[in-house]
Amino acid sequence: MASDLETEVQAIDKSLLECSAEEVAVKWLQATDLPKEVYLHLAYYVPKIYCRGPNPAPQSEDMLAQHVLLGPMEWYLCGEDPAFGFPKLEQANKPSHLCGRVFKVGEPTYSCRDCAVDPTCVLCMECFLGSIHREHRYRMTTSGGGGFCDCGDTEAWKESPYCQKHELNTAETAEEEDPLVHLSEDMIARAYNIFAIMFQYAVDILTWEKENELPPGLETVEKSDTYYCMLFNDEVHTYEQVIYTLQKAVNCTQKEAIGFATTVDRDGRRSVRYGDFQYCDQAKSVIVRNTSRQTKPLKVQVMHSSIVAHQSFGLKLLTWLGNVIGYSDGLRRILCQVGLQEGPDGENSSLVDKLMLSDSKLWKGARSVYHQLFMSSLLMDLKYKKLFAIRFTRNYERLQSDYVKDDHDREFSIADLSVQIFTVPSLARMLITEENLMTTIIKTFMDHLRHRDIQGRFQFERYTALQAFKFRRVQNLILDLKYVLISKPADWTNDLRQKFLEGFDAFLELLKCMQGMDPITRQVGQHIEMEPEWEAAFTLQMKLTQVISMMQDWCALDEKVLIEAYKKCLTVLMQCHSGFTDGEQPIVLGICGHSVETIRYCVSQEKVSIHLPVSRLLAGLHVSLSKSEVAYKFPEFLPLSELSPPLLIEHPLRCLVLCAQVHAGMWRRNGFSLVNQIYYYHNVKCRREMFDKDIIMLQDVVQQNNTLIEEMLYLIIMIVGERFSPGVGQVNATDEIKREIIHQLSIRPMAHSELVKALPEDENKETGMESVIEAVACFKKPGLTGRGLYELKPECTKDFNLYFYHFSRAEQSKAEEAQRKLKRQNREDTALPPPVLPPLSPLFASLINILQSDVMLCIMGIILQWAVEHNSYAWSESMLQRVLHLIGMALQEEKQHLENLSEENVVTFTFTQKISRPGEAPSNSPSILAMLETLQNAPHLEVHKDMIRWILKTFNAIKKLRESSSTSPVPETEGNIIEEGSRDKDKAERKRKAEIARLRREKIMAQMSEMQRHFIDENKELFQQTLEELATSTSRVLDNSPTVSDTKLTALGPKQTKVTERRQVVTCILCQEEQEVKVDSRAMVLAAFVQRSTVLSKNRNKVIQDPEKYDPLFMHPELSCGTHTGSCGHIMHAHCWQRYFDAVQAKEQRRQQRLRVHTSYDVENGEFLCPLCECLSNTVIPLLPPPRGSFNRLDFSDQPNLAQWIRTISQQIKALYILRDEETANNSCGNSEKMDELQLPKGFRPDFQPKSLYSESIKEMLTTFGTATYKIGLKVHPNEEDPRVPIMCWGSCAYTIQTIERILADEDKPLFGHLPCRQDDCLTSLTRFAAAHWTISPLSSVQGHFCRLFASLVPNEKSGNLPCILDIDMFHLLVSLVLSFPAIYCQDFSGVSLGTGDLHIFHLVTMAHIVQILLTSSTEENGMDQENPNGEEEVAVLTLYKFLCQHTGRYTYITIVSLLLPPPICN
Repeated sequence: MASDLETEVQAIDKSLLECSAEEVAVKWLQATDLPKEVYLHLAYYVPKIYCRGPNPAPQSEDMLAQHVLLGPMEWYLCGEDPAFGFPKLEQANKPSHLCGRVFKVGEPTYSCRDCAVDPTCVLCMECFLGSIHREHRYRMTTSGGGGFCDCGDTEAWKESPYCQKHELNTAETAEEEDPLVHLSEDMIARAYNIFAIMFQYAVDILTWEKENELPPGLETVEKSDTYYCMLFNDEVHTYEQVIYTLQKAVNCTQKEAIGFATTVDRDGRRSVRYGDFQYCDQAKSVIVRNTSRQTKPLKVQVMHSSIVAHQSFGLKLLTWLGNVIGYSDGLRRILCQVGLQEGPDGENSSLVDKLMLSDSKLWKGARSVYHQLFMSSLLMDLKYKKLFAIRFTRNYERLQSDYVKDDHDREFSIADLSVQIFTVPSLARMLITEENLMTTIIKTFMDHLRHRDIQGRFQFERYTALQAFKFRRVQNLILDLKYVLISKPADWTNDLRQKFLEGFDAFLELLKCMQGMDPITRQVGQHIEMEPEWEAAFTLQMKLTQVISMMQDWCALDEKVLIEAYKKCLTVLMQCHSGFTDGEQPIVLGICGHSVETIRYCVSQEKVSIHLPVSRLLAGLHVSLSKSEVAYKFPEFLPLSELSPPLLIEHPLRCLVLCAQVHAGMWRRNGFSLVNQIYYYHNVKCRREMFDKDIIMLQDVVQQNNTLIEEMLYLIIMIVGERFSPGVGQVNATDEIKREIIHQLSIRPMAHSELVKALPEDENKETGMESVIEAVACFKKPGLTGRGLYELKPECTKDFNLYFYHFSRAEQSKAEEAQRKLKRQNREDTALPPPVLPPLSPLFASLINILQSDVMLCIMGIILQWAVEHNSYAWSESMLQRVLHLIGMALQEEKQHLENLSEENVVTFTFTQKISRPGEAPSNSPSILAMLETLQNAPHLEVHKDMIRWILKTFNAIKKLRESSSTSPVPETEGNIIEEGSRDKDKAERKRKAEIARLRREKIMAQMSEMQRHFIDENKELFQQTLEELATSTSRVLDNSPTVSDTKLTALGPKQTKVTERRQVVTCILCQEEQEVKVDSRAMVLAAFVQRSTVLSKNRNKVIQDPEKYDPLFMHPELSCGTHTGSCGHIMHAHCWQRYFDAVQAKEQRRQQRLRVHTSYDVENGEFLCPLCECLSNTVIPLLPPPRGSFNRLDFSDQPNLAQWIRTISQQIKALYILRDEETANNSCGNSEKMDELQLPKGFRPDFQPKSLYSESIKEMLTTFGTATYKIGLKVHPNEEDPRVPIMCWGSCAYTIQTIERILADEDKPLFGHLPCRQDDCLTSLTRFAAAHWTISPLSSVQGHFCRLFASLVPNEKSGNLPCILDIDMFHLLVSLVLSFPAIYCQDFSGVSLGTGDLHIFHLVTMAHIVQILLTSSTEENGMDQENPNGEEEVAVLTLYKFLCQHTGRYTYITIVSLLLPPPICN
């Protein structure tokens, strides 16, 4: 290094070293034309210092630049040696109370959750540790780079804005003094001169666009022919593309190309070739040509070396300016004045404007340098921060347009400085009032979304890749609007009201374009072929959710603004309605003597949209009217009398009907895009401004049929019962969050993080949980699980609402089960009555009358009548449960009214009296109360009895309350007394009749039971057969449970217990069609994931050297690498899956072109997500009936013993070898003689070729899964004809079984116990697949595998090179032998059972395993002592050997024990 530096110093021009900074500064001080003198100095020296060769030399360049270029400037600025001048400036400077530390990428930042005005207010580590905030609740994150510390900014913190280091001196005045007072007039003049010249120079040279000419004043007399081929960064091309292109273009090594690419990505540009113009232009042509085939080419410029030199110094100069102003706030202010001073060209001619407007043309390194200068100068001076904010806002539209067209990330754009400006409350208000900022942001956003349909709504369906890319970038404008609104005004001025309402008008125009976007129509006939684009619309909705809430909050702060905003929103909603006339027809509906005019609109036939932001904004504003009591103070200013219920509720109601129909299964053919939309409609991310607001708007005003009725009743429960939104009910925000927590903990105890995720966040990312959690939950400290859990306090269970509207179906089911279980543990009845609700606010008070309306009572009566008549087609238990809940709600409401009754009020809610009246003629139906008493004793409603009893008990309590308070309305009293007396008589008579009927039923049932028992005993065989046939014909699920007790089961051999195989009827999760699994039917498949696994490995260092030549037939006992198969258990048609997978591939290709977003799965390697559970998968397993039943033949002979069977199999193998040799030798004479001499075993026909019984669809799926296992297991390219495919299938089956066995052992579960459905389905399908795969493989190949496997146990003359017995995993060997044996058995017509072969194979492998144990067992460290045969251990082994000999026969003993013992000795 030292020698290199010496060489470098020697090569430096002597004139550079002789240059004196002091002399140059003196010359400048005496110059009459200072800019000209400075430019001449720079024109001469800069090209001599920078860019002197192909590779940069930053150390020598910086050293010379400081000596020759920056040194004179510092001398000129200070008027003396800067080593003395700068410390003096620093000493005279008054230290700023603002920290302003600019964060680097990855640097930790801290935000106080208690004191920060918004989440963007952060502290650096030093300020945080020195502040009071470290004792508060805080959030720690890592910076993405570009922001700065807000310590000292009083507008960023509610309290304690200063750390110990930046705390203001108490003696100081609050008024800010001019920092220029600390500088002399000469210093101010010199600073202004040098800053103006150098800032102008830097801006001019950095924004200079010519490649071969310098700006005026910087030209040199001699112009050399030296150029750079400059490569610029973009976000389109990948590293690999750039590296490959550079290797071809500039003929460099891969290492050099990687270095070039890394520098380009980090700094934004890099020279890749140095030389004359032609030499550099040649490289440029190659780069452009190689990168322009699919996308736009890489940006390359051939630039003269002097231009590159000046630009390099320009960046150095901006950094120097940022350092110099750090010595004095006065210098900072001078630089701000210079930067913002208008030039001779008028508007946007200041240096700051020029830099901002050229931002997208600059490379990444230049942007970062000038952004940091802006932050350390303009944003640190409070006076000029305001002026800069105005300039930024006036240029906002153009800056955002440049950013959208650019391809660099947001953090490298000047537009990213919006967060530093718009989050300052005083600046935000000033910009709204003076520059109409809200309108500017919204209109700029809408200008970029010009793809609309005929009605003017946003349309994302046919987005091109470029439009999708722009849409992703333009979403950042919504974030800017959020920054502006994040701090709410305490005081309103007329100007602020006017400009805010103008911005509100623009916002309504935006929402108007979203109202009704992405409409959908129910798919009828066939399943939708291509999933429509839906993510973009929901992305927009999610981004706007918090902005909509903030808009409502701003409106609610001022009564005048709220009234005007409400009127404007109502007007826009009426305009939206006028555009939705398709399918709408006015009709009159009537029920119970009431009629209403409404709109006829069939959701299942017409278009319907889930996006209704205008309707939901109006609902939010309506709640604000109630909460702020504006509706009562100024009713004359509100158009409440003009409100039309159909106008308000029509579209939210359509949306809820759509959800009901989806839950009823009517939209299955519309695919998963609709399912996803419904999911997000209810999800915590969107529900606040979607589902919740639809409920508020409605408050303001066959099986599928049953489900729709259930959903309608559920909707009424929500409309009447959901009153925990402030303004709807008399509650506050604390009550709302308490209720959310109570219902989340009703499902199960939760950890803190889990509970936070389930709660909605406000604009500051706060849930409010900490303030209420102690009131509703107890914290259970961490136990074995390693995490603490919050449990619901027992006294809070009374607030549980079974139909809480934020519950999903699954959560509701879990919560109901948990609460009933808790009640059973406490020995209470299991009724889950509705909780006592808070009173409604006056504007919504009439809602409760829905419960006692004639129409509602009629609906309740009809459903109860259906339940009494037990008409199973007309009603469901869920429907009845909802009606009982509604009745309970009405009773709670009436009870609450009576308990809170004052003397001057009369109770108008008389639900108990209305349910006591019978129906009028001609139906003369019983009263609701009478039907409830009847249902109380209904045997088919056992689960609802406790709830019915609670209703009757509450009814009696209300009756007593009425009697004690004497508040029943007079006109009904007399009739009520008469009715009560007659009803008591009717009740006694009904009880008497019911008791007689019950005794009669019990007697009849006892007689029938006795007759059945006698009949079964007398006809046991017939009854058993009938049961089996019935099970076979009616069962719709797979159940392999034996029909006899486990003590009589025989697992292997010819006498294997026959287990009745029931029909397997499954449902495709994609098309919802049912199909029975048969050998000749269309293939049904399970989503599966195959992967290489080393979980069971005893030697992870062992790797396959050459996968293409590797023989996987014998698995080593070390299990170094196996192939595991898992499945989520979800079933599809093979063709449905193929169509789905093709769509996923096409979609991902479009996504990569459009957004370049990396997914969590690799589509190119065949990976996909299960359509139902989104479990990672990469193949599918075919569902098959038991394969052995398809290929097994009847047994009609005595079965051979082990020795006979081995002899027969050996002869069959020998015959196959001779046939194979004969085919190889092309029918040579010798082999024919051998064939004639060979006596084939009886019934063996080696020329027989079995036919596969499977359909073409199933065979294709057998091939698909087999090839996938082969490809992944060996890490090779797919080749379905490779003979190793069946081996890998057998190996995967064996390895998967071994892993499941190990899991069961670790969990201390029985091996043959009940597996989870997912594992059971996977294991069943995998073993059946492995047993059937030989049918699609070449028969000779599978037979060859069996012969080699068998030879490892029973060697023959063709055995060849077989592994030692200690190098074979016996379970893999057993599985492979059993699964390949049918390839031999299919040519054996002797009548020997397939089960006999299984049994003998099992015995052989078991014996070999025992021999492995004997050979490897030792009780001492050094093994058995061979010289002492009389030891206890040796005697035990010899005894075991003799026992094996006696029970296996001499042949087996000789062939196995004697032949298997030598290999270990040889090794």
